[in-house]
Amino acid sequence: MVAPEPVEPLPSGWAFDLSGVDDGEDLVAVGGDLRAGTILEAYRTGVFPMGLGDHGARPLGWWSPDPRGVLLPGGVHASRSLRRSLRRFEIRVDTAFREVVAACADPSREGRWITTEIADAYTQLHALGWAHSIETWQDGELVGGLYGLCVGGLFAGESMFHHVTDASKAAVVAMAGHVFADGDPRRIIDVQWATDHLRTLGIVSIPRAEYLRRLGDAIHLEPPAFAVS
Repeated sequence: MVAPEPVEPLPSGWAFDLSGVDDGEDLVAVGGDLRAGTILEAYRTGVFPMGLGDHGARPLGWWSPDPRGVLLPGGVHASRSLRRSLRRFEIRVDTAFREVVAACADPSREGRWITTEIADAYTQLHALGWAHSIETWQDGELVGGLYGLCVGGLFAGESMFHHVTDASKAAVVAMAGHVFADGDPRRIIDVQWATDHLRTLGIVSIPRAEYLRRLGDAIHLEPPAFAVS
């Protein structure tokens, strides 16, 4: 599915500067707002929002992990069992964005951090053509997926969920297929932190300085097919 051309929002009144941030320090700023222009400026600088309060509540924190979890071109790994699982699923793009975000924000999930404010902000970015959902369907039912922000050749994954085994992993593999389809080595998928679960899919950790260098190249590329600008 090809998304409409993204609409550039009003510019942010905030500037993000990582030049004075110490190596290994993940939290780089506190405060600000979640306007579309602010969030886009943050991602273009290598920063993303996540609340510091209980379950992601305010005060609003701005993060740039060091090291950074990323998936690089050619790096995706699908185990034999996952490849078998992939045949059971149907992958769709942007047909149930709100539902994917709601599932990721489920209050019963351990470590939940997606507040109503965050959900509303990314839903607005979806309406503007910047945020996308990669969805895993089975027998006509949404069983897994992820959502994130696409800026040029960067796809920044925000959260994922699954209701059946391998459904979120299938979404990651499908996302990589879209983002890396043209084989350009400058493209990058950002997953923020590399967990043990994500490492099984080929995610690696790189220093923030390297991430920022790669980001500078990626954001100037044409976006992947599901987000043509």
